[in-house]
Amino acid sequence: MSNALTRTDFNFPGQKSVYHGKVRDVYNISDDYLVMVVSDRISAFDVVLPKGIPYKGQVLNQIASKFLDATADIVPNWKIASPDPNVTVGHRCEPYKVEMVIRGYLTGHAWREYRSGKRLLCGVPLPDGMVENQKFSQPIITPTTKADEGHDEDISREEIIAKGLVSREEYEILEDYTRKLFERGTKMAAEKGLILVDTKYEFGNKEGKIYLIDEIHTPDSSRYFYADGYQERLARGEQQKQLSKEFVRQWLIENGFQGKEGQQVPEMSDEFVQSVTERYIELFENITGDRFERSDLSQLHKRIEENVLDFLKSK
Repeated sequence: MSNALTRTDFNFPGQKSVYHGKVRDVYNISDDYLVMVVSDRISAFDVVLPKGIPYKGQVLNQIASKFLDATADIVPNWKIASPDPNVTVGHRCEPYKVEMVIRGYLTGHAWREYRSGKRLLCGVPLPDGMVENQKFSQPIITPTTKADEGHDEDISREEIIAKGLVSREEYEILEDYTRKLFERGTKMAAEKGLILVDTKYEFGNKEGKIYLIDEIHTPDSSRYFYADGYQERLARGEQQKQLSKEFVRQWLIENGFQGKEGQQVPEMSDEFVQSVTERYIELFENITGDRFERSDLSQLHKRIEENVLDFLKSK
């Protein structure tokens, strides 16, 4: 398990700063490019868990890379190249301080809110009488604030505009892009026998142009159900068979952890870590339809550094 990429500390030519996020380490190159290294760290309930998951970073990076390429006709995106299995290099944009969450089904956070009696989520009214994992008549957009630290918070469209986080004109563009991206992702998932349940998109601005940034349609940002048996499980009130990080959250909940004060992260055995790796690889192959090629982990930091340096020299 020691070959998991849990921290990076590179010093690339032209590097001005580095941001260590929950999962990604982002290197600013001359205020022009970003080198995003996707680590094997795993977070849940806004907490980074103590052990990394080998190959998780490669899985996330390569899924995102594939879907960025597959949606570039809908909205310009930040990606320029992926010079290493764990790395994407792209345009440096000024991020909007909201995440565009779109939901096709009542599950996860939305279900937990609904079950508690709430019928208004981010300003969107929800009908009475729905059950867990039921499909909405139309996908709903439930944005969150983009928190630098701590938890992201639900926010409504009108609050976003009133607070000046995004102008009305730009927000309407973000909503339009969000719906079109979700429609494309839904279609691509259906071709693989999957349902794209919900996801989030992040956008940025560079020189007055809106770009799709960060990851897209990965298991860390999205939830997928298997289409086969969905209706039968729904009718019986059973949990759906899904491809997402939700199984990690459920394991934590079952072991008494939800990120609340005073709670301890349960012990992650090597067997559990290995099982999470296998779930991520299964997920990659199901979502993309491609066979996962395990990269060489023997000199992981050196491999990444050399591949990024080769790319930067070519620019």
